[in-house]
Amino acid sequence: MSAGPDGKGAFEAATGDGPPPAGDPEQRSREVRSALDGLRQIRRLTAPPGAAGAVPADWERRQPVRAVALALEAGGLAPSAVDATGARTATGYRVGAGERPATAVVTWLGPPGSGAAGQEAEALAACAAALGRLGWEALLYKGPRGRRFLEVEPAPTAAGPGPS
Repeated sequence: MSAGPDGKGAFEAATGDGPPPAGDPEQRSREVRSALDGLRQIRRLTAPPGAAGAVPADWERRQPVRAVALALEAGGLAPSAVDATGARTATGYRVGAGERPATAVVTWLGPPGSGAAGQEAEALAACAAALGRLGWEALLYKGPRGRRFLEVEPAPTAAGPGPS
């Protein structure tokens, strides 16, 4: 669920597959910071020994698209957006489900003619850096037609390797 016009409701990080975040940008920034603070608190309370909250919590591993989208938005990166017909209206990141559990895929998309393809190497490097700061590993790959994407998974915990 997204926050309603009155600002109430559950926060939902932008995945790049919906409309642009609505409302006051400063309010949205506060909501993102609050969601990130909550996530950090969950990590502190549930971290395995030796991890000190530096790696994704079980909640994030079960919902990697939402968790990765929050990490990117908290890192100051802009999400892509689509209109009611599904046409891209903004250039930015898009987070989708990965092929394996606890993974996500990040692409850099924009409307036709936006130059998103030319921006993707630098933009995905910024995405990988933001994700790394929050305990996610992002590997860069080239897909069909040479378009780059990140495959994202939780960093291994001190107690053992992450999901494979």
